[in-house]
Amino acid sequence: MATTDVRERYGPGDPHEAVTEKPPAPALTVADPAPLGLAAFALTTFMLSGHNAGFIPDVAWVGLALFYGGMIQLLAGMWEFRNKNVFGATAFSTYGGFWLGLGSFVILIELTKLGKAVTNVDDALAWFLLAFAIFNTYMLLWSARVNHAIFGVFLTLEITEILLVIGFFDLAGGGSGALVKIGGWAGIITAFVAWYASAAGVANSQSPTTVLPVGHPFWRFPLASGPASPTS
Repeated sequence: MATTDVRERYGPGDPHEAVTEKPPAPALTVADPAPLGLAAFALTTFMLSGHNAGFIPDVAWVGLALFYGGMIQLLAGMWEFRNKNVFGATAFSTYGGFWLGLGSFVILIELTKLGKAVTNVDDALAWFLLAFAIFNTYMLLWSARVNHAIFGVFLTLEITEILLVIGFFDLAGGGSGALVKIGGWAGIITAFVAWYASAAGVANSQSPTTVLPVGHPFWRFPLASGPASPTS
């Protein structure tokens, strides 16, 4: 006797006893974490960049760096692993770590004896940003396989990081640090590009048709991640 949802086999004890095997449970569906990760990145970048540009008070961004840009973005990265999106997982997890590390560095500098041992904070920040600029460079290349919006995020972020690296090295050497302020304005542009990509992910997930376009990949190769995500 054939059935559509189970398959019969004979059990090892009784050759005439039919044993049914249940089909495997379907995989749990997970909401796309990319819009959340992009929103966390955008808001925290906006706050720090506004400080660098000179119109947002210092320290206002630190709590956001730890909890929104840091913890929330790291969680988004972990869920991208669940969605088998290697690019999104790597990007969100790394920049979640970036914000956690930067916020912790500022707290150590301001409140602990360990932080007081850092004699040139501007030089330390320049090296910190340079390390992430190296990471961002190859992510920029691979973001061309995602879509125009995500490529725009990494492109503007690359420009921001380079400006800040040069600016902080300049400050460390006794310069005016004018490029830090310019880098702050570039960071504000980065934040708005990321906010757009986040908004597109939310709006497009709620509509059968595209509401906010994100463009197509520059490289026409198949990707492993799902088509609905703004980072895929």
